[in-house]
Amino acid sequence: MPLNRRTFLGSSAAAGAGAALAGAVTPAEATGRGQGQGPVHGRPRKRYSFTVMGTTDLHGNVFNWDYFTDKEFDDAAHNDVGLAKISTLVDKIRKEKGRHNTLLIDAGDTIQGTQLSYYYAKIDPITAKRGPVHPMAQAMNAIGYDAAALGNHEFNYGIPVLRKFEEQCRFPLLGANVLDAKTLKPAFAPYVIKKVRTPFGRDVKVAILGLTNPGIAIWDKANVQGKMTFPGLEEQAAKWVPKLRSMGADVVIVSAHSGSDGSSSYGDQLPYVENAASLVAEQVPGIDAILVGHAHVEIPERRVVNKKTGKDVVLSEPLKWGQRLTLFDFDLVWERGGWTVEKVASKVLNSNTVAEDKKITGLLSDEHRKVVAYVNQVIGTSTVAMSTVDAPWKDEPIIDLINHVQTETVKAALAGGEWAALPVLSQASCFSRTAAIPAGNVTIKDAAGLYPFENTLEARLVTGAQLKAYLEYSAKYYVRTASGAPVDTAKLTNADGTPDYNYDVVSGLTYEIDIAKAAGSRIVNLEFEGKALDPAAKFVLAVNNYRASGGGNFPGIAAAQQLWANSDEIRNTIIGWVQAAGTVDPSVFASVDWKLTRDGTPVF
Repeated sequence: MPLNRRTFLGSSAAAGAGAALAGAVTPAEATGRGQGQGPVHGRPRKRYSFTVMGTTDLHGNVFNWDYFTDKEFDDAAHNDVGLAKISTLVDKIRKEKGRHNTLLIDAGDTIQGTQLSYYYAKIDPITAKRGPVHPMAQAMNAIGYDAAALGNHEFNYGIPVLRKFEEQCRFPLLGANVLDAKTLKPAFAPYVIKKVRTPFGRDVKVAILGLTNPGIAIWDKANVQGKMTFPGLEEQAAKWVPKLRSMGADVVIVSAHSGSDGSSSYGDQLPYVENAASLVAEQVPGIDAILVGHAHVEIPERRVVNKKTGKDVVLSEPLKWGQRLTLFDFDLVWERGGWTVEKVASKVLNSNTVAEDKKITGLLSDEHRKVVAYVNQVIGTSTVAMSTVDAPWKDEPIIDLINHVQTETVKAALAGGEWAALPVLSQASCFSRTAAIPAGNVTIKDAAGLYPFENTLEARLVTGAQLKAYLEYSAKYYVRTASGAPVDTAKLTNADGTPDYNYDVVSGLTYEIDIAKAAGSRIVNLEFEGKALDPAAKFVLAVNNYRASGGGNFPGIAAAQQLWANSDEIRNTIIGWVQAAGTVDPSVFASVDWKLTRDGTPVF
């Protein structure tokens, strides 16, 4: 039976103490993982080892398949994706170590990211009466997960979808820092305790504490405001870890949907750190290991010294999408009447080394076929082929298409109102360097591929001065390159780790970005309708909800007045526009409004 909010809050542990789930492990099954080594008062010491496996940021990936290209997934590093691959790795480890000497956990961002997950949230929703079981729930149940932390993207489709997913999972969704906004009590189970039986008749009590990202309050404000609050990870870990130890936990593992570098994309808009896993390890004593998520990076093993105890806390992050599986190996020794962690080590396994588990692909073959058919529906035609290959450094028609759709949508929404006379500008990013619109038939997957994120559209009131600051901030994306120096596009972008989705272009203006200048003073010849941009002039900016809510920490936007917003994903708006237009013709919407220069000379 899944440990959902109702069973958790209604349990006898109502003081907020989570629940203990016992794994039925027999001494015979544990043989080989327990041993006696070293005399203690003439008797051998009792030792036991077990392994905790971890995934994170699965983002709706079951199959090794890219629904945006409708073919097997591949990237430059030849990574594979999906729970079907993870299942094969998990089975391998369970056979090596003994099924009941292992646990399997996840660090969040499960039900958003692919057309598979979108389909079962929006097209054939799991919330419908007698609706389907979410493919991610089916796969994770079949693989046998023990717990999963909540990720920020769990909230993208609204709380009803999340609650239904929670109900369908046969494992708890954990979120110690997800509180009911009215009662400030846990809205989800904060933790779970698993009992692992050793050959010595002395169970190991393994506590798994779930923590998620405070940024949910910003990024999914429309879905959670007034319903849930999200305090900081360090604060809640400091509250719960001592409780878990007092309840007899021998091992404490944190599953944290929070990166490890201490940064925050939303600046000082929240008093809580976005990527706080290392801070939790440093500040909160009593934690043995942290499964890290959210940042989409690979960390086989990182050791962080706790400032109070001086002990190492082992962190590991298994990249994303089921590309890696983390293994935490724990060695325990029995002393002073209890189990003590003697050693922890971690590593990651690559899912491209194994085949997909046919048990998982077979289980969800019908769902997969339905989604493939859905994304291949033809919705219009295009007069030419367009792609994002050069979009990170050139003004390309395919990005103009996004901005054109957004501009038209906002203009129509504001028509006849008090803001209708203001000019509408639009922001967009190169969200995928492999997105393309072919010449000829355009399908749902082609249109959706322009916008792989579940962002919705807003309209914000901005000034010319704010737009200048916005563009200057965006332009830090480029590596400073002196005039006359060679330009290598492979090294030109993503300065200081800025991702492609945090580089915005703004349509409706013309401007140059002088990459020979220092960041903060690169925007030159900024004009509106052929004249220098008036700092006091007012404009409407069509902007995605991530940016409007502070994502990327762009200046001026989060505090700007909201004039309009809707709840439909931008990619659906693009799909609807193509269907309504019938023909995608760049001559209608494309123009070169920005370019990279050095001392006035175009780079390209």
